Amino acid sequence: MSLRPTLDFLLYDWLDAESLNQRERFSDHSRETFDAVLDTCERIAREKYAPFNRTVDTQEPHFDGEKVILPQATHDAHKAFVDSGMMSAAQDYDIGGMQLPYTLSAAANCFFAMASVSIGSNMLTSGNANLLMVHGTEMQKEVFAKNEFSGRWAGTMCLSEPQAGSSLSDVVTRAVPDGADFQNDPLGPRYRLTGNKMWISSGDHELTENIVHIVLAKIPDENGKLVPGTRGISLFIVPKKMVDTAGNLTGERNDVALAGLNHKLGWRGTTNTLLNFGEGKYPVDQRAGAVGYLVGSAGKGLHCMFHMMNEARIGVGTAATMLGMAGYYASLDYAKARPQGRLMKKPTDGATAGPGAAVKDSASPQVRIIEHADVRRMLLAQKAYCEGALALELYCAKLVDEQKTGGAQGADDARLLLEVLTPIAKSWPSEWCLEANSLAIQVHGGYGYTRDFPVEQYWRDNRLNMIHEGTHGIQAADLLGRKVLMEGGHGLKLLAGRMTDTARRASEVPSLADHAKALLTALQRIGTATEAAWSTGNPNDALANAVPYMQAFGHTVLAWIWLDVAHRTLEVDATQSNAATAGRVGAAAYFFHYELPKIGAWLNVVESRDPTCTALPEDAF
Repeated sequence: MSLRPTLDFLLYDWLDAESLNQRERFSDHSRETFDAVLDTCERIAREKYAPFNRTVDTQEPHFDGEKVILPQATHDAHKAFVDSGMMSAAQDYDIGGMQLPYTLSAAANCFFAMASVSIGSNMLTSGNANLLMVHGTEMQKEVFAKNEFSGRWAGTMCLSEPQAGSSLSDVVTRAVPDGADFQNDPLGPRYRLTGNKMWISSGDHELTENIVHIVLAKIPDENGKLVPGTRGISLFIVPKKMVDTAGNLTGERNDVALAGLNHKLGWRGTTNTLLNFGEGKYPVDQRAGAVGYLVGSAGKGLHCMFHMMNEARIGVGTAATMLGMAGYYASLDYAKARPQGRLMKKPTDGATAGPGAAVKDSASPQVRIIEHADVRRMLLAQKAYCEGALALELYCAKLVDEQKTGGAQGADDARLLLEVLTPIAKSWPSEWCLEANSLAIQVHGGYGYTRDFPVEQYWRDNRLNMIHEGTHGIQAADLLGRKVLMEGGHGLKLLAGRMTDTARRASEVPSLADHAKALLTALQRIGTATEAAWSTGNPNDALANAVPYMQAFGHTVLAWIWLDVAHRTLEVDATQSNAATAGRVGAAAYFFHYELPKIGAWLNVVESRDPTCTALPEDAF
């Protein structure tokens, strides 16, 4: 199986990505330049990433006492990626970018995620640099962001701490002004940071000559106390190695030390670190304290960081999608080649047929397992999960382009739609493409859980994504507690309007009319559940079942995506002469028949504000 035909259909036939070239920013591009980018990334992924996916899993990063050692394949893949220009593909020409639509950049990066998700951490570097391009000073953009886009330096995102985890209001990393003239440093107001950051992906390595850490920390008040909550959080650039205003290394290490490597279930090719800031191991100017430069205003760090976090959440959803897709393709190939068992058939000896009367002809040749009904169910489920998730991620990517380059109303609509859809874009693939990986293992039978086949690694790699960039529970609370309510619920209304429009168009196609009706029923149920959850006005009541709400919401969104994709498929190939058309229409039918009905059970507990979990005494668990 090849990913390219699916990407081509979604980009060009469904999303009409070529129409973006009518906008001034993308006017130099064409279908030919888009295809050239996809061709290049597909080739690099095939040659530099895929052959070494097992290598980076078995040869984990290790620390030799001075530096982190990674396999040579990781260095080679990183160099190939940087040389391709993809790190800065969406950036302006004048800083070395291609001014490529984010939609195309996201699609091209799918090849790398499917080939080997844990080689490199390019998503973090580009996200880090993008944040600085929005919130940094001109000097910070010039020195830090541009060197990240060039691939000369790498970037990280340092939020979590050992004692706080996802509770960012409880971070205790401190940042104090570095001298009386701290405001006058050309790289930004200069502070000294002390504290620990945990689970930092790519926190230390030798892939680049420097690493730019983006760090959340609190500036103490006049009494030396940290401000409670998130109001006191600020954002800082903390380079691993000190630099001057020309972007040259000064030869001095910053006081950032690797305290340890975390040994993970999956994504083993990417380092995951505990970093100590300001412990005095690498004193700067003979003083302990990591030097950091303030980004934006003091106390507004979380606002700035969310620019990077939202981008990273879509990136995590895409990674989860492509891991699911890799497992689907592997299990499909296996199912087509593996002979095992025989099909049941009616008896031919004249006996009266009845329940349980089917027999097998043991003398006949074995059939390939794709001919068994349950294997076909598992394959179709994977297809529905993964291709549907890919369509969702690319839809969100196009909303990013719309927000940045569309007219005023279109840009604002895209902003609100992204607010509502981002929790789904991150969480839904993380759960259901992981389920696809589980089904891929099941299709392989006993071989599936051995390391002789790749599907067990895909599952291990993907299991991290329900935790990456905000756990499932955090995404659910964000969706029900904030996103569907913000700005008077306008984002939810916009989304409902788009769903309704799809249903209206699909209702005119006989083979899709029942799906359209089912989508409208599900949408109405989501609205009812949202109101019921908040009917008491008590957040504890509303959010007790936020995850079931998000599961139902996500399934409704994916049903809409599949209906829209199926409708466009039939417009392009009305006679259904293409096997790909039958595949998409069949996957849509599977989703509506097998998946969408699940939302009833999820929404029952939301609508009733079911207290089963919250009311159980702790000692009863």
